[in-house]
Amino acid sequence: MFSRIRKRDGREVNFSEAKITDAIFRAAKAVGGEDRRTALELTLKVIDFLRQKYQDQLFGVEDVQDAVEKVLIEAGHARTAKAYILYRAERTRIREGKSDLMDTVSDILVETSRENANVSNSPSAKMLQIASAASKAYYLNRLIPDDMAKAHTGGDIHIHDLDFYGKTLTCVQIPLGRLLREGFNNGHGYIRPPRRPASATALAAIILQSSQNDMHGGQSFAFFDRDLAPFMTDADEDEIFQAMEALIYNLNSMHSRAGAQVPFSSLNLGTETDEVGRAITRNLLLAYERGLGHGENPIFPNIIFRLKAGVNLNPGDPNHDLFQLAMRVAARRLNPTFSFMDSSFNAPYGDQVSYMGCRTRVIANRRGPAVTDGRGNLSFTTINLPRLALRSGGRLPLFYQYLGDMVRLVAAQLFHRFRIQARLKVKDMPFLMGQKLYLGSENLGPDDPIESCIVNGTLSIGFIGLAETLTAICGQHHGQSDDAQRLGLEIIGRLRQLTDEMAEQYDLNYTLLATPAEGLAGRFVRLDRREYGVIAGVTDKEYYTNSFHVPVGHPISAVDKISREGPYHRLANAGHIGYVEFSAPPYRNLTAVEDLLRHMQKSDVGYAGINFPIDFCESCKFIGVIEQDSCPNCGGETRRRRMRRRCNGGA
Repeated sequence: MFSRIRKRDGREVNFSEAKITDAIFRAAKAVGGEDRRTALELTLKVIDFLRQKYQDQLFGVEDVQDAVEKVLIEAGHARTAKAYILYRAERTRIREGKSDLMDTVSDILVETSRENANVSNSPSAKMLQIASAASKAYYLNRLIPDDMAKAHTGGDIHIHDLDFYGKTLTCVQIPLGRLLREGFNNGHGYIRPPRRPASATALAAIILQSSQNDMHGGQSFAFFDRDLAPFMTDADEDEIFQAMEALIYNLNSMHSRAGAQVPFSSLNLGTETDEVGRAITRNLLLAYERGLGHGENPIFPNIIFRLKAGVNLNPGDPNHDLFQLAMRVAARRLNPTFSFMDSSFNAPYGDQVSYMGCRTRVIANRRGPAVTDGRGNLSFTTINLPRLALRSGGRLPLFYQYLGDMVRLVAAQLFHRFRIQARLKVKDMPFLMGQKLYLGSENLGPDDPIESCIVNGTLSIGFIGLAETLTAICGQHHGQSDDAQRLGLEIIGRLRQLTDEMAEQYDLNYTLLATPAEGLAGRFVRLDRREYGVIAGVTDKEYYTNSFHVPVGHPISAVDKISREGPYHRLANAGHIGYVEFSAPPYRNLTAVEDLLRHMQKSDVGYAGINFPIDFCESCKFIGVIEQDSCPNCGGETRRRRMRRRCNGGA
């Protein structure tokens, strides 16, 4: 009766009755049916319906599927109809995923994502991002349970590093001292322990690179000054400086991940008071202050200066001069940032707490020793807090109900991912596990699964947009009123309580993360604007405000901002950061920088930094703020490099 049919992409192809029969019979078999003759009879009814409805007009594949559903239901085959509808929905989901994937690939072939400064636009970077897009489509459509996948695609949650869902872990604090003492093998042969400073820092860079090739997140040395000290003994100041300068050059030029990125590296230092440890810190800071070859601002490493009373915080402390130097360098170069060892939640662990530049903090441990070395985050997923506020219509009891449901969903999703990660074998991460970087991997062989060691890692539940959440519920955010601040602390306190309950339920290290990702903040607000429209103070912006931060544009003093944000640090035990914004590099006003850092110390902040714009003129090598098309130093039109620590309330 029919000769042609229109495909979904607009093409006309030959009509086939057999395809209708096959689809009906497949649905029938799914519910126990075995009679193909009935499928043939139902096919005739479908064709008869199509003939009456469309006569000589061309119809499409979707029209045929609608007709099949109608005939099955009217003929009394309800169970078969349900199976057919479910199969159709699943095929639609897979097909749409493939279509989205092809659109993404098309964009990548023009230019890679520029969200991260350490992602290049090279051919290998394009290939990596295409593979990333394909992996995301696979995991969402084939592996992750449907309710969790829909929560991600719909914007209730965001599964971070989705492309690596079943392949590896996020990050690790590398036991640098042991690797340098014992030597290591990165797959191309044994590398013996170094004998001189330059060799030690060269191997440190190789260790960071090799570890990142096994992981999708950041790499960090928790005690850089302590671990390097044995290899700097008897070296003079110039030799140590040259070694540190070489390290910075390496970390801004050597590639990992198939040549697509430079290693995302962090170094914690500042508390070693012997002369060798002090020389390491001093010369790393001086080399960073000098910059790259033409004075360009380095991107890596993230230097984290550990502040502690009695060690470096106050005049008379043995490393107080290094604190002064660290502030001077930070006021010119954005780095270092500062971690506060005396905060109420870090002090109980003595000298063990270290951070990563992305704000990750890993210390408490249900399944092993509470140490930093050899541990990291396994994965994290962020909850869209403003979405829950909008969905609840501002009704607090309903908001808390939604919050509890969402935490349980995220905890289940993180556990689903953990079970997949736990089945990975040592040989799947030959450097990270094979060279015994991870706590508990010491006695594992190449074919052993890694579950027994990754129980030491953390599974983090993140949150974003507290300011917009409060605005949606009570009309003001926590920077505007004390009542909103009390509610904000109540909400994040409840979130922490729920996270701790998940740790008890699963007996794993579930922790609460103050999520940093700006790309995610933009994705959430775009989806929420589409669903709820433009709402003042909530969806009328480009990004939701980072984690618990007061919005950048809100008129508030730096001191008050710190005071408002400080109490949230103790609640976000997976990581947190505070920032103070300057309009230009504040190197001429170091007193203001020190006053703010001391106020952070008093406000129980755990980790913080100062933020300002940096531009670099490629013509005259000027460093500063270039707002116009011409350089204020050389006066001519210039090619400039712009460096911004993106910060809608924080980085």
